[in-house]
Amino acid sequence: MFPIEIGIVNFLQSCVTAELAEVLRRQKYQTVGRHSAAKKCHWLHKSLTENHPCYKQKFYGIQSHRCLQMTPTLICNMRCKFCWRIQPDDFSIPWTVSAGTEWDDPRKLVEECFKAQLKILSGYNGQVLEGKVDPEKYFEALHPRHVAISLDGEPTLYPSLGSLIHEFKRNGLTVFLVTNGTNPKVLESLNEEPSQLYISLCAPDPSTFVTVCRPSIPDAWENLMKTLSMLPSFSCPTAIRTTLVRDLNLNSPEEYAKLLRPVTPTYVEPKSYMYVGYSRSRLSLDSMPSHKDVVDFSRKLAAEMSYKILDESSESRVVLLSRLEKSIKIS
Repeated sequence: MFPIEIGIVNFLQSCVTAELAEVLRRQKYQTVGRHSAAKKCHWLHKSLTENHPCYKQKFYGIQSHRCLQMTPTLICNMRCKFCWRIQPDDFSIPWTVSAGTEWDDPRKLVEECFKAQLKILSGYNGQVLEGKVDPEKYFEALHPRHVAISLDGEPTLYPSLGSLIHEFKRNGLTVFLVTNGTNPKVLESLNEEPSQLYISLCAPDPSTFVTVCRPSIPDAWENLMKTLSMLPSFSCPTAIRTTLVRDLNLNSPEEYAKLLRPVTPTYVEPKSYMYVGYSRSRLSLDSMPSHKDVVDFSRKLAAEMSYKILDESSESRVVLLSRLEKSIKIS
């Protein structure tokens, strides 16, 4: 067994094994309380060092260098083949939420996330002094304005999710919540909506869903359909994220459209699977569609839904569809 830092063991003691804790430590996850984590986004780094932001800045106006990426729980109830994160089957390392799990208070989690972000950014001090990072931009980064609840795990498994969103907003942050949609009751009972709600829809039918997303709970597809039906009830913008994998779910745009037409999401984001992280042990490089593949699929889906292409990012292989004439800027 690898040597483990005491803090990480305490942090994950109710959820995962020490072996997994070591893997996460090596991946530079920052511990937050007992079951949560924050991690530097690739695009935060690119924005600071190359002035090259994430496509979400282009689409929605958030500032990549002021974005905090976190998860309130590392546990997920699906094992999507395309996910870059470590999964139990990758190393035969089991983890789960036990009945005795003690959940951290939302206010405490937000405080700890800010501390973790400062620790993450402390590594850029030298580059600021060397003139490699703009000092004004670095100072802004030290004061996050946006949080993406999307790092890992399934956030609706955290029982105080609405209060967590409220605490981030109370501290002046906009909030993107990304969920797989399998816990509609949690979304229905949120005491505060996010600034934008993302739902992952990565299959046009139940059989493809089981093959691609590999749910570990019963009725996952039915729950996802319930979540989709709730979209019109949200006052915040809603987005459907479809991660496309060649030879798995890059097909049947008309079937996706049948699911989405009745619920009129504000946006649909068809995006290519990216051959990175632990997904490389489950899929091949050939599984990654080209940007042209994504654009072709998006055009067909847009036509089926009477949506239009608002924007695209060839680098991230993603297309933005909507009925709007232009996207709503969040920040």
